[in-house]
Amino acid sequence: MAYYCVNKNAQPNGTHEVHKDGCNWYPEEKNRVDLGTHSSCKLALEEAQEYFGNVNGCAYCCPTCHRS
Repeated sequence: MAYYCVNKNAQPNGTHEVHKDGCNWYPEEKNRVDLGTHSSCKLALEEAQEYFGNVNGCAYCCPTCHRS
């Protein structure tokens, strides 16, 4: 189980990235929505979609959920 968040600030392509705690790109508290603990990045992405329609996994900490 890992703790996840989604960045409130969209990437240039319009996606909001989901990050796992400990990621070098983990957003500052003011720039994130905490998603809590999940057993996979897939479940964290599903929750992030409740906040932002266009989400993606971080290429570094959630590579299995990242789409290019």
